[in-house]
Amino acid sequence: MATMGFIRRDFDVFAIEDFSARLAKIDELVTPRLMRLAPEFNRELSRDLHMDFYPHIARHMRRASTPPDETWAAFGPSRAGYKRFGYLALCVSEAGIHARAVVKPDADNRPEMARVLKSKSADLQKSFHGTKIQRYQNWDGRELPRPSRADAALFDQLADALAKKSGGIDVGFGWPVRDALTIDRAEVLDAFRELEPLYRVIRSVAS
Repeated sequence: MATMGFIRRDFDVFAIEDFSARLAKIDELVTPRLMRLAPEFNRELSRDLHMDFYPHIARHMRRASTPPDETWAAFGPSRAGYKRFGYLALCVSEAGIHARAVVKPDADNRPEMARVLKSKSADLQKSFHGTKIQRYQNWDGRELPRPSRADAALFDQLADALAKKSGGIDVGFGWPVRDALTIDRAEVLDAFRELEPLYRVIRSVAS
């Protein structure tokens, strides 16, 4: 079984109080692991979803009580960057490992994404077959978000969030640290495959 390769100390570094020390340890321990994983995941996603993906490594670091620290590999449709598009993200945080579909507030064509997403909400409900997914908008970073059923109402809510002036979406699947230590890479790839119907709707607007 091919695990992700993270060990407990990799998650513990996100709780280091000193900002500079925390940043240094994340760059020393976590980012290199993501950089090694990113090409493999990129190849698998491109093959399985029949789309071109390009990997980008990034992080969010807080100095105060802002959104939680995370570092991630983003898989998007452009070599030049990923923030202007919807993207898939393999994230690592104090809470564990996460496979997510994300549209940031500075992405292009968000109103059009919102319109198409709302028009496809019933179809997406069928595609997800009752799966429960987690919403990461404004989460505290300590505990995984509570899962919600991926039904038409949820996708309508995501569309409404995208339509707001500074709105975005951030949804997916997470594994707490105790599971992230031994999770099979194939299971994480399966999670991205489950997000495919939503990601296709988002990406269709950028095409």
